[in-house]
Amino acid sequence: MVAYDNKNLFAKILRGELPAYKVYEDDHTFAFLDIMPRCPGHTLVIPKAAARNILDIKPDDFAHVARTACKIAAAGMKAFEADGITVQQFNETAGGQVVFHLHMHVMPRKEGVALLPPASVKAEPKLLEDHATRMIAALQA
Repeated sequence: MVAYDNKNLFAKILRGELPAYKVYEDDHTFAFLDIMPRCPGHTLVIPKAAARNILDIKPDDFAHVARTACKIAAAGMKAFEADGITVQQFNETAGGQVVFHLHMHVMPRKEGVALLPPASVKAEPKLLEDHATRMIAALQA
């Protein structure tokens, strides 16, 4: 298996070298908005631990990511008056992974509204700021 590369985009976000629209952080995880969202509120949850994907993450670190994804899902339901949630997690290129730091996609869904194709439209900063504000408020409620 390929070794973890600490120069990946998400590692740089964790170190503060790249900006992110943070919605949640704790000792083990970091959650931020996808800048090319497939739907309003599309959030990525990552471990602070260096893990390429599910094949090399420690079970306890993965459990932290799953718990945070649950929090983000509940906040997304509230913040976007969603009808459901889609959670996705991809591993290795053949599995659809693009950034090689483990991450879960948490996407609030509306009945009858299709997801945008992956990486198809970069959202405007104002929209992402609004969505981050809504998510943070829902997490604090």
